[in-house]
Amino acid sequence: MPRRSECCTFGCMSSRESVATALDVLQITAAALWTLACVLAALAVLLATRSRRVPLAMARRLWAPGLLAIGGVRLRVIGGERLDLSGPTVFASNHQSYLDVPVLFAALPVPLSFVLKKELRRMPLVGWYAAAMGMVFVDRRRRRGARDSVGHATALLRSGSSVVLFPEGTRSRDGELAAFKSGGFAAPIAAGASVVPIAIDGAGRVLPPRGFAVRPGTVRVVIGSPIPVDDLAEQDRRTLASQVRVRVGELLAQARVPTGV
Repeated sequence: MPRRSECCTFGCMSSRESVATALDVLQITAAALWTLACVLAALAVLLATRSRRVPLAMARRLWAPGLLAIGGVRLRVIGGERLDLSGPTVFASNHQSYLDVPVLFAALPVPLSFVLKKELRRMPLVGWYAAAMGMVFVDRRRRRGARDSVGHATALLRSGSSVVLFPEGTRSRDGELAAFKSGGFAAPIAAGASVVPIAIDGAGRVLPPRGFAVRPGTVRVVIGSPIPVDDLAEQDRRTLASQVRVRVGELLAQARVPTGV
């Protein structure tokens, strides 16, 4: 009898695991199909209008909310009233997960250009879309590549676009804030664009760095007050990076305060 009970228990566990695996496959398939449909629609609009503004708005209003809904992700945005949308802005955020990109698309009410690792350009669907939308790709192994990316980001800001920067340079493995790289902060200084610190919490739990399927949960985005750069020169970028990191750390602590949501 004990053996039969154990077998029954293991059989039940196996069934639960099979159901979970099947649901993961369905979710990943749905997310891929939704992304494919949105990318194709955005590229069609880009070809028809020769403007990136509408396809970027589609990412904010269609792709990102739909992708979060497929994963059962609830988004809570705190501090949106601090946003000044009168000019281009650099949003500097911590980086927990691949989910950070759709989270910020959905959380911020402006078309966004992201600074991304060069390797993401080769990623099917998302990489194609990012390249077509003129996103900034950084090759950190080449100094000239880093300078080129700063020039690209500066040009975007001067043209009126807002840019998202992940100063840690890669996703956090433990959810804690890593050191900030200062190179990207040369762009807002050169363009005279204010820097808005942002903290994301929860994205690393719903989509861990080594995971593929999204687990239902809440992601909090806390938006800080703009940091002006009017009196800064290019050599002050390390000071600016340090100032922004301190502020993002404060916002991250605020995001982790239990609220019952």
